[in-house]
Amino acid sequence: MHLYVCENCFLVQLEASIAPEAIYGEYAYFSSHSKGWLKHAETYAEMITNMLGLNRNSQVVEVASNDGYLLQYFAQKSIPVLGVEPAANVAEEAIRKGIPTIVKFFGQKTSIELANQNRQADLLIGNNIIAQVPDLNDFVEGLKTLLKPSGVVTIEFHHLMQLMDNNQFDTISHERFSYLSFTTIERVFAFHGLTVYDVEKLPTHSGSLRIYARHREDASKPVSPHVKQQRDAEKADGLTDIEKYLSFAEKVKETKRNILDFLIKTKRDGKSIVGYGAHAEAHTLLNYCGIGSDFLEYTVDRNPVKQGRFLAGIHLPIFHPDKINETKPDYVLILPWSIKKEIMDHLSQIGSWGGRFAVLFPRITLYDSSGVEISNELVIKEEIE
Repeated sequence: MHLYVCENCFLVQLEASIAPEAIYGEYAYFSSHSKGWLKHAETYAEMITNMLGLNRNSQVVEVASNDGYLLQYFAQKSIPVLGVEPAANVAEEAIRKGIPTIVKFFGQKTSIELANQNRQADLLIGNNIIAQVPDLNDFVEGLKTLLKPSGVVTIEFHHLMQLMDNNQFDTISHERFSYLSFTTIERVFAFHGLTVYDVEKLPTHSGSLRIYARHREDASKPVSPHVKQQRDAEKADGLTDIEKYLSFAEKVKETKRNILDFLIKTKRDGKSIVGYGAHAEAHTLLNYCGIGSDFLEYTVDRNPVKQGRFLAGIHLPIFHPDKINETKPDYVLILPWSIKKEIMDHLSQIGSWGGRFAVLFPRITLYDSSGVEISNELVIKEEIE
């Protein structure tokens, strides 16, 4: 994969994309499998309901609503909801929960259809989806069409500044076409007549942003000082300077070398390592670094859809997490590092045989079975040398 950056608006995108139908025909990711993500969704639903005064007369629409992980919390408050989800197998799970869901890709065409059915939104939500649409302009124009004149759009996305500053290159995958800064997304929304009037930082995915947008004509929601503060922070960080992007590639290469140093040393010491996670990030990391069965015995995932299959490219088998109790590895390499605490709590029993956790981002760090850091990249590097 190769990333390209526009020298004018600093939009970062992949050189090539995979047809969305190939990704979402049968999607293997179910948001409800992460307890931490469910808590994040519940907290957001409570906050935004109070902020906007949502009630039985409101309409909440979520784009890429997955298995109803978020809309269920609005439905519990008797607020009308609608999910738009392209993956039929995932949408079926939402429908089983009683969440009205249509199986469609979101864009201007779908928005016009829904608007003609009087289903415009008071609150329009898009969590971790805007990076995954191949036609960014069509998607944002769709948001504008589906939003009521006084409505609010909230969008959450992994922040490009965090990705580069913390070298989170494993989050780059064929599933994500765009990699967004606040500076860029504000320009895209403005081009389509939407004003970003507030922004907040989120800890999700080890550094995300949530933006709040409205129609340009809606003067009832003044622009928060947070908008200029975020704009200035990105400029100070170099996100409006092309050199920032050109230096990123070398940082990625050095991270790869450090990871391989650690794994080679660990294996030469006769230690066993298994992976936890079979998500997109795991595929990017393991394939780019060439980490296969010569380093990891297998990987596990809580999602039953993935169990019994193999990671693409490196062909590592995927098992149920109970496999760890059977083989008792010395190290569990946590690949979805953004939810490492949740995984450590789930696997704390590895301490009974002296097992440890390893996390590779933002630096190589080892943890004991209770989640306490015991060494980091600097210590590991000194030991290797």
